Amino acid sequence: MRLRVLSAEDTHRIHRAALRILREVGMHVMDEDTRKTLLKAGCTESEPGNILFPEKLVERTISTIPYRFILFDRNGKICIDTADEEPNFGPGLNCIYVLDHRTGEHREYLLEDVREAVKVCEKLQNLDMASGLGNPVDVSPDRQALETVKALVDGTSKPFPFIAHDEREDEKIWEYLAGVAGSWNKLADKPFALDLTGPYSPLELGVEACRRLKFASRRGLPVVCYPAFLPGATGPVTLDGAIAQSSAEILAGLVVHQLECPGSPVITGSSVIPMDLQTGMIAYGSPEYVLAGMGAADYFSDLGVPTWIGAGCSDSHIPDAQAASEAGMNIFAASMCRTSFIHNLGFLSGGKTGSLEMLVLCDEIAGALKRIKRGIAVSEETIGVDVVKRAVKERSFIVDLHTLTHMREAMRASPLFKRISIENWKEEGAKSTRNKIKEILASLISS
Repeated sequence: MRLRVLSAEDTHRIHRAALRILREVGMHVMDEDTRKTLLKAGCTESEPGNILFPEKLVERTISTIPYRFILFDRNGKICIDTADEEPNFGPGLNCIYVLDHRTGEHREYLLEDVREAVKVCEKLQNLDMASGLGNPVDVSPDRQALETVKALVDGTSKPFPFIAHDEREDEKIWEYLAGVAGSWNKLADKPFALDLTGPYSPLELGVEACRRLKFASRRGLPVVCYPAFLPGATGPVTLDGAIAQSSAEILAGLVVHQLECPGSPVITGSSVIPMDLQTGMIAYGSPEYVLAGMGAADYFSDLGVPTWIGAGCSDSHIPDAQAASEAGMNIFAASMCRTSFIHNLGFLSGGKTGSLEMLVLCDEIAGALKRIKRGIAVSEETIGVDVVKRAVKERSFIVDLHTLTHMREAMRASPLFKRISIENWKEEGAKSTRNKIKEILASLISS
């Protein structure tokens, strides 16, 4: 079950535009060693630091990217396989604020909030990845990412993404994870973490991004390469133009990565983040956000590059009707596109606030979408002609062995959305969905 928003002709036109941007405008590459490598590979320097990429080099290097990439859990079990393009869900990360589910206060993240988020991620059944959601301010900036990763290793067996503040912290994190795995080779053979880095829009590859991409490539470790792109602020406001420019930026990063060690695993996608032009605020909950992600997934899938996409996020500041409708929309759309990684679940305030309540809500939506993605299996047994013949006269379907055998897989039971009568709902206290989310969250944390 797949949904394309761009045709093959559309993605071809976007690819031609991205190649033209790299050939005629180029990228400002901040790292001197990387510039030397690119020039040796056939690029040219139009002005100091600005590198033009020939089309043949781009095409040749992206052809070496493996489309299949497997992410494991800490026990060595396969968690995510990009070859099957089945949706796998995980929270966002790097939030500034936490919505305290006990007090309702928006406040800065603490390391204990990270640990609590990791515990909840481990227990939510429809999350395939984990994260701490935010950056703890009670840890020094040069250790924030490392301490967050340590909390993840201590609290979950699920794989996780991470973001380091610079290339030095990035290498410390990878070194720590290699120790957890037992060796660098064991970590590369069965990776359970992936680094997030990439270009800056418009059209810049920083020193940090270059070095992190090359380090991961040399070690055979997975990395996500994509920019944060603001339509109308760092590039074209139109979605096709935004995808074209951000894809050019990504392609440059992929060239740097693959030149270091062809065939090393890398993932990409789109972080085209629209702004509400009336308020200047980020619009994660907009239809354009998920459209851009789906379009980029179509484009890079056609190139044979594995992707991920953002969803499960909202511009509301609390998990209310706006949050549920925006998250439901973007999780559904992301689940139907050609990607294996869906992240950013639990985001509020346009990505500034992390919320465990929102994460519980998104986990429920993700579970429903996984059921929809499985579709309808048709077989001689399940089609049930025999049960019709057997039970129709006495209307005994409810107690028939066929019903008892298949009822659990035929109808998904929701742990959050209860289907009860008005009378029973009132007897149970007429609880709102948010009340029930808080109860589930309290149970997850206390157990």
